[in-house]
Amino acid sequence: MKNIITQFSRIFVGLLFIISGLIKLNDPVGFSYKLAEYFGEPVFNIPFLVPFALGLALFLVIVEVVLGVMLLIGYKSKFTIGSLLLMIVFFTFLTFYSAYYDVVKDCGCFGDALHLTPWESFTKDIVLLFFILVLFINQKLVKPLFANSAQNIIAYASIILCMFMAVWVLNHLPLIDFRPYKVGTNIQKGMEIPEGAPQSVVEMIFIYKVNGVDKEFLTDDLMNLPEGATFVDRKDKVITEGYVPPIHDFTMMKDDSDYKEELLVEPKLLMFVTYDLTIAEEGGMEKLEKLNHEAKTKGYKVIGMTNSAVEEIEKAKKKYGLTFDFYTCDAIALKTIERANPSIVVLEKGTIKQKVHYNDIKDLKL
Repeated sequence: MKNIITQFSRIFVGLLFIISGLIKLNDPVGFSYKLAEYFGEPVFNIPFLVPFALGLALFLVIVEVVLGVMLLIGYKSKFTIGSLLLMIVFFTFLTFYSAYYDVVKDCGCFGDALHLTPWESFTKDIVLLFFILVLFINQKLVKPLFANSAQNIIAYASIILCMFMAVWVLNHLPLIDFRPYKVGTNIQKGMEIPEGAPQSVVEMIFIYKVNGVDKEFLTDDLMNLPEGATFVDRKDKVITEGYVPPIHDFTMMKDDSDYKEELLVEPKLLMFVTYDLTIAEEGGMEKLEKLNHEAKTKGYKVIGMTNSAVEEIEKAKKKYGLTFDFYTCDAIALKTIERANPSIVVLEKGTIKQKVHYNDIKDLKL
């Protein structure tokens, strides 16, 4: 019985680590955004690590996949199981902290393929911790599946293949797109709230200064405020989260007006998405004006989408000789649309027909 439980734990943990790692390796830039969220406020407040988020993301996901492979084949079982135990203890602490203090809404454990609430993420890690402890206690039962030479080849091949996959997706696109803006998605429909969908329950909390001290009051308390209380602020506390459509923060702002209703009915719309012009890849930006002219000759309306300020937009237009208009949108939404900065998106009446990395402009079908 002990051997059966151990071998089940070995297969379960190994496959879960491989699947979870490959999903994140498919989109390491997206996972790096999640790490940056942990590094910033109000979580750990270690902003000096934010610039290293992508490198750390790549390292963690490759280690995750390789350790899963090593566990399945029984390669260096003592080192492998010890490493898995250290990783799961760290991630269990991370997900508990996130859930208890309600600071990160989604751990990013399975990228955009599967969204878990903070407490679901913590529960998943507790389950994994249990099975890894079973393996740790019964290490001697985790035997190699192949001869040493074959074990070495499989282990090193997994590292090389993971590195190749990482380089590919960073210079092109994720192999599988799990995001709300994948090809075939209609943005207008993605923003719709179905009839009868559950509504959010929000509690309003009012802050008043009473005798020099800020105190919180609920709506029912406002009729009995202490004498001399002075209003300071109001905040909303979400009691129950209602239905949130897959696309909920998409705008096309220009001169304080949102033009998405007008632009998303265009039969031919080409968007250059560059969430931050100050860090956009120069090689990619230099290709946009030529593509702009080519698209316009084929009847496309061409626009830029960014979260940068007007001053940065003007600087970029001057630097790269850009003649198309820019519209603004939330940076998170733009990062979700596409990871490359810049990237190119083709739409037909609001439906995404094609997305390409700036390295793959030659593959555009205009």
